[in-house]
Amino acid sequence: MSDPVATTTGECHETDARMDRNLALEVVRATEAAAIASARMMGQGDDRAADTAAIVAAHRTLACIGIDGVVTVGEGLEGDAPLLFNGQRVGAGGPRVDIAVDALEGATIVARGGLNALSAIAMAEPGGFLDPPRVYMDKIAVGPDVPPGVVDLDAAPGDNLANLAKAKGMAVGELLVCILDRPRHEGLIGEVRKCGARVMLIPDGDVSAVIATAAAGLDVAPDIYMGLGGAAEGVLAAAALKCMGGQMQGRLRLRDDKDRAAAARRGIVDFERKYAVDDMARGEVMFAATGVTPGALLQGVRRVPRGIVTHSVVMRSRSGTVRFVTAFHDPRRGVSAHLR
Repeated sequence: MSDPVATTTGECHETDARMDRNLALEVVRATEAAAIASARMMGQGDDRAADTAAIVAAHRTLACIGIDGVVTVGEGLEGDAPLLFNGQRVGAGGPRVDIAVDALEGATIVARGGLNALSAIAMAEPGGFLDPPRVYMDKIAVGPDVPPGVVDLDAAPGDNLANLAKAKGMAVGELLVCILDRPRHEGLIGEVRKCGARVMLIPDGDVSAVIATAAAGLDVAPDIYMGLGGAAEGVLAAAALKCMGGQMQGRLRLRDDKDRAAAARRGIVDFERKYAVDDMARGEVMFAATGVTPGALLQGVRRVPRGIVTHSVVMRSRSGTVRFVTAFHDPRRGVSAHLR
Protein backbone atom coordinates (compact mmCIF):
# COMPACT_ATOMS: atom_id res chain seq x y z
CA MET A 1 0.00 0.00 0.00
CA SER A 2 1.33 3.45 -0.86
CA ASP A 3 2.24 5.88 1.87
CA PRO A 4 -1.08 7.54 2.86
CA VAL A 5 0.73 10.66 4.06
CA ALA A 6 2.88 11.27 1.01
CA THR A 7 -0.09 10.91 -1.37
CA THR A 8 -2.65 13.16 0.30
CA THR A 9 -5.00 14.44 -2.41
CA GLY A 10 -8.48 14.52 -0.89
CA GLU A 11 -9.58 11.78 -3.34
CA CYS A 12 -10.83 8.34 -2.31
CA HIS A 13 -8.25 5.55 -2.01
CA GLU A 14 -8.82 1.91 -1.27
CA THR A 15 -7.26 1.02 2.08
CA ASP A 16 -7.19 -1.75 4.64
CA ALA A 17 -7.09 0.77 7.49
CA ARG A 18 -7.82 -0.64 10.93
CA MET A 19 -7.72 0.82 14.42
CA ASP A 20 -3.94 0.70 14.22
CA ARG A 21 -1.06 2.80 12.98
CA ASN A 22 -2.23 2.55 9.36
CA LEU A 23 -5.49 4.23 10.31
CA ALA A 24 -3.64 6.91 12.28
CA LEU A 25 -1.70 7.83 9.15
CA GLU A 26 -4.86 7.81 7.05
CA VAL A 27 -6.62 10.22 9.40
CA VAL A 28 -3.93 12.85 8.95
CA ARG A 29 -5.05 13.13 5.33
CA ALA A 30 -8.25 14.76 6.59
CA THR A 31 -6.48 17.32 8.78
CA GLU A 32 -4.07 18.10 5.93
CA ALA A 33 -6.98 18.70 3.55
CA ALA A 34 -8.73 20.95 6.07
CA ALA A 35 -5.57 22.92 6.75
CA ILE A 36 -4.84 23.47 3.06
CA ALA A 37 -8.40 24.59 2.36
CA SER A 38 -8.62 27.03 5.26
CA ALA A 39 -5.12 28.43 4.78
CA ARG A 40 -6.34 29.81 1.46
CA MET A 41 -8.45 32.24 3.56
CA MET A 42 -5.58 33.46 5.73
CA GLY A 43 -5.79 37.18 6.42
CA GLN A 44 -9.00 37.63 4.41
CA GLY A 45 -11.04 38.71 7.43
CA ASP A 46 -13.75 36.05 6.97
CA ASP A 47 -13.64 33.53 9.79
CA ARG A 48 -16.84 31.82 8.67
CA ALA A 49 -15.50 31.16 5.17
CA ALA A 50 -12.26 29.75 6.61
CA ASP A 51 -14.18 27.49 8.99
CA THR A 52 -16.55 26.26 6.27
CA ALA A 53 -13.68 25.51 3.89
CA ALA A 54 -11.97 23.39 6.54
CA ILE A 55 -15.15 21.51 7.45
CA VAL A 56 -16.00 20.69 3.83
CA ALA A 57 -12.46 19.49 3.07
CA ALA A 58 -12.21 17.36 6.23
CA HIS A 59 -15.61 15.80 5.58
CA ARG A 60 -14.72 15.01 1.96
CA THR A 61 -11.57 13.18 3.01
CA LEU A 62 -13.09 11.36 5.99
CA ALA A 63 -15.75 10.00 3.64
CA CYS A 64 -13.01 8.17 1.75
CA ILE A 65 -11.25 6.60 4.73
CA GLY A 66 -11.89 2.95 5.62
CA ILE A 67 -13.89 3.47 8.80
CA ASP A 68 -17.47 3.27 10.03
CA GLY A 69 -17.25 6.52 11.93
CA VAL A 70 -19.70 8.50 14.03
CA VAL A 71 -18.97 12.12 14.91
CA THR A 72 -19.57 12.34 18.65
CA VAL A 73 -17.76 15.63 19.32
CA GLY A 74 -18.22 17.72 16.21
CA GLU A 75 -18.87 21.15 14.78
CA GLY A 76 -22.28 21.46 16.45
CA LEU A 77 -25.74 19.92 16.34
CA GLU A 78 -27.41 18.85 13.12
CA GLY A 79 -28.94 21.97 11.63
CA ASP A 80 -26.39 24.24 13.30
CA ALA A 81 -23.37 22.87 11.41
CA PRO A 82 -23.38 22.07 7.67
CA LEU A 83 -21.23 18.95 8.04
CA LEU A 84 -19.38 16.99 10.73
CA PHE A 85 -22.24 17.62 13.14
CA ASN A 86 -22.77 15.43 16.18
CA GLY A 87 -24.21 12.08 15.17
CA GLN A 88 -23.18 12.23 11.51
CA ARG A 89 -21.77 9.03 10.07
CA VAL A 90 -18.62 9.26 7.97
CA GLY A 91 -16.25 6.85 6.28
CA ALA A 92 -16.13 4.31 3.48
CA GLY A 93 -16.72 1.31 5.74
CA GLY A 94 -14.45 -0.45 8.18
CA PRO A 95 -13.90 -0.55 11.94
CA ARG A 96 -16.47 1.27 14.08
CA VAL A 97 -14.90 4.40 15.61
CA ASP A 98 -16.04 7.55 17.36
CA ILE A 99 -14.68 10.84 16.08
CA ALA A 100 -13.90 14.15 17.78
CA VAL A 101 -13.15 16.90 15.30
CA ASP A 102 -12.36 20.58 15.12
CA ALA A 103 -11.73 21.11 11.42
CA LEU A 104 -10.37 24.57 12.17
CA GLU A 105 -9.38 25.55 15.67
CA GLY A 106 -8.77 29.26 15.37
CA ALA A 107 -11.01 30.53 12.58
CA THR A 108 -10.53 34.06 13.89
CA ILE A 109 -6.77 33.48 13.91
CA VAL A 110 -6.84 32.53 10.23
CA ALA A 111 -9.07 35.47 9.33
CA ARG A 112 -6.61 37.85 10.99
CA GLY A 113 -3.48 36.10 9.77
CA GLY A 114 -2.40 35.17 13.29
CA LEU A 115 -0.52 32.24 14.81
CA ASN A 116 -1.32 28.75 16.14
CA ALA A 117 -4.40 27.81 14.09
CA LEU A 118 -4.70 24.09 13.36
CA SER A 119 -7.02 21.32 12.21
CA ALA A 120 -7.47 18.42 14.64
CA ILE A 121 -9.21 15.04 14.59
CA ALA A 122 -9.20 12.30 17.21
CA MET A 123 -10.58 8.78 16.96
CA ALA A 124 -11.48 6.33 19.70
CA GLU A 125 -13.23 3.04 20.17
CA PRO A 126 -17.04 3.34 20.39
CA GLY A 127 -18.03 5.23 23.53
CA GLY A 128 -14.50 6.49 24.01
CA PHE A 129 -15.15 10.24 24.12
CA LEU A 130 -16.95 12.38 26.64
CA ASP A 131 -19.90 13.93 24.80
CA PRO A 132 -20.28 17.43 26.22
CA PRO A 133 -22.86 20.02 25.17
CA ARG A 134 -21.62 23.22 23.50
CA VAL A 135 -20.50 24.86 26.73
CA TYR A 136 -17.31 26.06 28.37
CA MET A 137 -14.98 23.88 30.40
CA ASP A 138 -12.64 24.90 33.21
CA LYS A 139 -9.25 23.36 32.41
CA ILE A 140 -5.85 22.85 33.91
CA ALA A 141 -3.12 20.88 32.14
CA VAL A 142 0.54 20.01 32.61
CA GLY A 143 3.01 17.74 30.87
CA PRO A 144 4.15 14.21 31.75
CA ASP A 145 7.27 15.43 33.55
CA VAL A 146 5.59 15.84 36.96
CA PRO A 147 3.96 13.27 39.26
CA PRO A 148 0.17 12.86 39.19
CA GLY A 149 -1.79 15.12 41.49
CA VAL A 150 0.70 18.00 41.58
CA VAL A 151 -1.94 20.41 40.27
CA ASP A 152 -5.67 20.33 40.89
CA LEU A 153 -8.56 22.20 39.31
CA ASP A 154 -9.99 22.96 42.75
CA ALA A 155 -6.78 24.40 44.20
CA ALA A 156 -5.98 28.10 44.19
CA PRO A 157 -3.74 29.24 41.30
CA GLY A 158 -0.98 30.18 43.73
CA ASP A 159 -1.01 26.74 45.34
CA ASN A 160 -0.91 25.02 41.94
CA LEU A 161 2.02 27.12 40.82
CA ALA A 162 3.93 26.55 44.05
CA ASN A 163 3.38 22.79 43.86
CA LEU A 164 4.31 22.66 40.19
CA ALA A 165 7.48 24.68 40.71
CA LYS A 166 8.53 22.39 43.56
CA ALA A 167 7.88 19.28 41.49
CA LYS A 168 9.90 20.66 38.57
CA GLY A 169 12.73 21.88 40.78
CA MET A 170 12.42 25.52 39.76
CA ALA A 171 11.25 28.82 41.15
CA VAL A 172 7.66 29.98 40.60
CA GLY A 173 9.08 32.95 38.71
CA GLU A 174 10.53 30.59 36.11
CA LEU A 175 7.18 28.97 35.30
CA LEU A 176 5.42 29.92 32.06
CA VAL A 177 1.63 29.90 32.37
CA CYS A 178 -0.54 29.85 29.23
CA ILE A 179 -3.98 31.50 29.44
CA LEU A 180 -6.51 32.55 26.81
CA ASP A 181 -6.60 36.33 26.54
CA ARG A 182 -10.23 36.92 27.52
CA PRO A 183 -11.96 39.40 29.87
CA ARG A 184 -13.24 36.42 31.88
CA HIS A 185 -9.64 35.61 32.81
CA GLU A 186 -8.68 39.00 34.23
CA GLY A 187 -8.84 37.69 37.80
CA LEU A 188 -6.86 34.55 37.00
CA ILE A 189 -4.20 36.51 35.13
CA GLY A 190 -3.89 38.89 38.05
CA GLU A 191 -3.43 36.04 40.53
CA VAL A 192 -0.78 34.39 38.39
CA ARG A 193 1.12 37.63 37.98
CA LYS A 194 0.90 38.29 41.70
CA CYS A 195 2.67 34.95 42.27
CA GLY A 196 5.50 36.13 40.03
CA ALA A 197 5.06 33.53 37.28
CA ARG A 198 5.49 34.45 33.65
CA VAL A 199 2.30 34.66 31.57
CA MET A 200 1.73 33.71 27.93
CA LEU A 201 -1.57 35.13 26.67
CA ILE A 202 -2.99 33.59 23.50
CA PRO A 203 -5.89 34.96 21.42
CA ASP A 204 -7.29 31.51 20.52
CA GLY A 205 -6.17 27.93 20.09
CA ASP A 206 -6.26 26.24 23.47
CA VAL A 207 -5.96 22.73 21.96
CA SER A 208 -2.48 23.52 20.69
CA ALA A 209 -1.68 25.31 23.95
CA VAL A 210 -2.61 22.27 26.05
CA ILE A 211 -0.64 19.96 23.76
CA ALA A 212 2.37 22.27 24.02
CA THR A 213 2.58 21.64 27.78
CA ALA A 214 3.44 18.00 27.01
CA ALA A 215 5.48 18.43 23.83
CA ALA A 216 9.23 18.01 24.02
CA GLY A 217 11.75 20.15 22.19
CA LEU A 218 9.68 23.30 21.60
CA ASP A 219 11.48 26.63 21.68
CA VAL A 220 8.74 28.12 23.85
CA ALA A 221 6.56 25.68 25.79
CA PRO A 222 4.24 26.54 28.69
CA ASP A 223 4.67 24.66 31.94
CA ILE A 224 0.94 24.78 32.60
CA TYR A 225 -2.31 25.74 30.90
CA MET A 226 -5.10 27.27 32.98
CA GLY A 227 -8.49 28.76 32.27
CA LEU A 228 -11.89 28.49 30.66
CA GLY A 229 -12.30 27.29 27.07
CA GLY A 230 -14.58 25.20 24.88
CA ALA A 231 -15.63 21.79 26.18
CA ALA A 232 -15.26 20.17 22.75
CA GLU A 233 -11.71 21.51 22.53
CA GLY A 234 -11.11 20.07 25.99
CA VAL A 235 -11.99 16.59 24.75
CA LEU A 236 -9.67 16.94 21.75
CA ALA A 237 -6.84 18.15 23.97
CA ALA A 238 -7.43 15.23 26.35
CA ALA A 239 -7.18 12.81 23.41
CA ALA A 240 -3.77 14.23 22.54
CA LEU A 241 -2.57 14.11 26.15
CA LYS A 242 -3.79 10.50 26.38
CA CYS A 243 -1.22 9.70 23.70
CA MET A 244 1.54 11.92 25.14
CA GLY A 245 1.18 11.10 28.81
CA GLY A 246 0.21 14.60 29.92
CA GLN A 247 -2.22 15.44 32.69
CA MET A 248 -5.42 17.45 32.49
CA GLN A 249 -8.52 18.09 34.54
CA GLY A 250 -11.72 19.68 33.27
CA ARG A 251 -15.14 20.60 34.60
CA LEU A 252 -18.11 21.63 32.50
CA ARG A 253 -19.34 25.17 33.11
CA LEU A 254 -23.12 24.74 32.91
CA ARG A 255 -24.72 28.18 33.09
CA ASP A 256 -28.43 27.44 33.36
CA ASP A 257 -31.17 24.82 33.18
CA LYS A 258 -30.86 24.68 29.39
CA ASP A 259 -27.20 23.70 29.65
CA ARG A 260 -27.95 21.18 32.39
CA ALA A 261 -30.73 19.62 30.30
CA ALA A 262 -28.38 19.37 27.31
CA ALA A 263 -25.79 17.65 29.50
CA ALA A 264 -28.38 15.24 30.90
CA ARG A 265 -29.45 14.23 27.39
CA ARG A 266 -25.86 13.15 26.83
CA GLY A 267 -25.84 10.97 29.92
CA ILE A 268 -24.05 13.48 32.16
CA VAL A 269 -25.65 13.36 35.59
CA ASP A 270 -22.96 14.76 37.87
CA PHE A 271 -22.82 18.39 36.80
CA GLU A 272 -19.90 19.17 39.12
CA ARG A 273 -17.74 16.23 38.08
CA LYS A 274 -14.04 16.85 37.62
CA TYR A 275 -12.90 14.93 34.53
CA ALA A 276 -9.40 13.55 34.09
CA VAL A 277 -7.81 12.63 30.76
CA ASP A 278 -9.04 9.03 30.95
CA ASP A 279 -12.58 10.24 31.65
CA MET A 280 -12.64 12.35 28.48
CA ALA A 281 -10.76 9.98 26.17
CA ARG A 282 -11.13 6.31 27.12
CA GLY A 283 -9.57 3.20 25.63
CA GLU A 284 -7.40 3.32 22.54
CA VAL A 285 -7.15 6.79 21.03
CA MET A 286 -5.54 8.30 17.95
CA PHE A 287 -4.96 12.00 17.36
CA ALA A 288 -3.87 13.96 14.30
CA ALA A 289 -3.42 17.69 13.78
CA THR A 290 -2.07 19.83 10.95
CA GLY A 291 -0.89 23.40 11.30
CA VAL A 292 -2.82 26.01 9.35
CA THR A 293 -0.85 29.08 10.42
CA PRO A 294 2.63 29.01 12.01
CA GLY A 295 2.82 28.09 15.69
CA ALA A 296 5.09 26.81 18.41
CA LEU A 297 3.87 23.24 17.93
CA LEU A 298 3.31 23.03 14.17
CA GLN A 299 4.39 24.98 11.13
CA GLY A 300 1.63 26.45 9.01
CA VAL A 301 0.69 25.58 5.44
CA ARG A 302 3.44 26.80 3.12
CA ARG A 303 3.33 27.35 -0.62
CA VAL A 304 6.53 26.31 -2.37
CA PRO A 305 7.51 25.94 -6.02
CA ARG A 306 5.30 23.27 -7.60
CA GLY A 307 3.17 22.65 -4.54
CA ILE A 308 2.23 22.97 -0.89
CA VAL A 309 3.94 21.76 2.28
CA THR A 310 2.07 20.81 5.45
CA HIS A 311 3.34 19.98 8.93
CA SER A 312 1.35 17.58 11.11
CA VAL A 313 1.55 15.55 14.28
CA VAL A 314 0.14 12.02 14.55
CA MET A 315 -0.20 10.20 17.88
CA ARG A 316 -1.37 6.81 19.18
CA SER A 317 -2.16 6.03 22.79
CA ARG A 318 -1.41 2.31 22.39
CA SER A 319 2.25 2.89 21.61
CA GLY A 320 2.72 6.42 22.93
CA THR A 321 4.30 7.28 19.58
CA VAL A 322 4.28 10.93 18.52
CA ARG A 323 5.23 11.46 14.87
CA PHE A 324 5.76 14.79 13.18
CA VAL A 325 4.98 14.50 9.48
CA THR A 326 6.07 16.96 6.81
CA ALA A 327 4.22 16.33 3.54
CA PHE A 328 4.52 17.76 0.05
CA HIS A 329 1.29 18.06 -1.94
CA ASP A 330 1.39 18.35 -5.72
CA PRO A 331 -1.58 20.37 -7.08
CA ARG A 332 -1.30 18.51 -10.37
CA ARG A 333 -2.34 15.32 -8.57
CA GLY A 334 -5.54 16.44 -6.94
CA VAL A 335 -4.89 18.86 -4.10
CA SER A 336 -5.76 21.84 -6.33
CA ALA A 337 -9.42 21.09 -5.63
CA HIS A 338 -8.92 22.38 -2.09
CA LEU A 339 -7.57 25.70 -3.34
CA ARG A 340 -10.46 26.84 -5.50
